[in-house]
Amino acid sequence: MPHATIAEQANQVYGNFDTHFYHGQDEVGKDGVLRINGKFRAESKNPDFLPEWDPRQRFEPLTFHEYKDPAFRANPELPNLFPKSAANETVVRKITPKLGSEITGVQLSQLSDAGKDELALLVAQRGVVVFREQDFAQYGPKFATEYGRHFGKLHVHQTSGAPKGHDELHITFRRPDRKEFNRVFNDNTSSVGFHTDVSYELQPPSYTFFSVLDGPDGGGDTLFSDSLTAFERLSPAFQEFLSTLHVVHSSKEQAENSRVQGGIQRRAPVTHIHPLVRYHPVLKKKTLFVNSSFSRRIVELKKPESDHLLQFLYNLVNNTHDLQLRAKWEPGTVTIWDNRRVHHSALIDWEQPILRHAFRITPQGERPIEDPKFYNDPNYYPSSLTLDQ
Repeated sequence: MPHATIAEQANQVYGNFDTHFYHGQDEVGKDGVLRINGKFRAESKNPDFLPEWDPRQRFEPLTFHEYKDPAFRANPELPNLFPKSAANETVVRKITPKLGSEITGVQLSQLSDAGKDELALLVAQRGVVVFREQDFAQYGPKFATEYGRHFGKLHVHQTSGAPKGHDELHITFRRPDRKEFNRVFNDNTSSVGFHTDVSYELQPPSYTFFSVLDGPDGGGDTLFSDSLTAFERLSPAFQEFLSTLHVVHSSKEQAENSRVQGGIQRRAPVTHIHPLVRYHPVLKKKTLFVNSSFSRRIVELKKPESDHLLQFLYNLVNNTHDLQLRAKWEPGTVTIWDNRRVHHSALIDWEQPILRHAFRITPQGERPIEDPKFYNDPNYYPSSLTLDQ
């Protein structure tokens, strides 16, 4: 296989081959709407969740809004999430001591509003919660959208596909074609790419729901890494220094990748400055908020200093195995994580053409802040900072 050109390599760094339209493999309908190739659509067991991309869509920039975290309303005893009447049917297992739980015997679709509030609290406390044997997807895209609204204003992705009429759902679709596999590994030796979802937005997500509809019999797991524990591992002096810094997050490269592949751009690309160390309002603790997919540079430092420090932090989060867990997917699994606390990476570890189809519900959270006094402050902005773009 020939090596990619320098331009192709630059775009593949941000390659979202399972969320973007791909010219030459996907198709354009007579109505102008971009869709997955009909041959692959026919293989899907969940056609209501198939993505499409409408190039006529144009949305205004996202603006600040107050965020009321549902965990603040939760009963800390979690009686509505784990009722005593179901105690014999519910199994809760820690995946690691500090990060992640796996639960059977709780049906997410049947939770009351009070149960959903308690769910938010549990996800914040454990970082990642894997629910087995769920009927969630059976209720369709409209149910999933309305369910997600309980947790916050839903994010509409700038470039990814969504089911018709449900722009708030983010669809990933790995095409069952060897070309898909080849694109990922054309100039890479690994599919691992840790990130926090759309950290470039003014108000990135809080609680993220992800459900795999179709996938391989084995593999295709998701890795998670705990940036809260990563921060706590650092020396007090280094923690104090990092807490004075701010980072530029950008969506421009992702937008360009979509354009190069023939895809869409619903909103103008954005850059925002966020604290390198953000305050988690539910846990009242601090987490590292940088990721190699969307973070670009530390504002207060010279570029060589910024590059060196960011690489250290990426390595800490991405390569420290005792900060991590591996979530395995089974039919009927819904995984929920706190995007303010954990980084994640999809894995492609199969070589035969496999259709992998999933949907994500992405409520927006609070604007990242370094101090609780700025929570929901519409005038918050890192003082004395400028950005030359």
